[in-house]
Amino acid sequence: MSAKSNSRLKFGVIKLKVRYIGEREVDVPNSYVLFMDVLPGKVYEVLSIHDGWYRLIDESEEDYLYPPENFEVVDEQEISRAV
Repeated sequence: MSAKSNSRLKFGVIKLKVRYIGEREVDVPNSYVLFMDVLPGKVYEVLSIHDGWYRLIDESEEDYLYPPENFEVVDEQEISRAV
């Protein structure tokens, strides 16, 4: 294969939707409570994954990272894209 042909190879991209299964309030060490801007039971689309954490748009309409142990995967699709 030529270098030009290699640039057209296809690879899989995962589209992921997750449901929040955690609590709205989370106790954090040093005696304060963190309020999460995600709603229990609501499904969110994962924009990307950074160091294992999910980046998604939460109820503040901003994108933030959340730990994956607070979510369950409800839809995972592999999409082929040309490079």
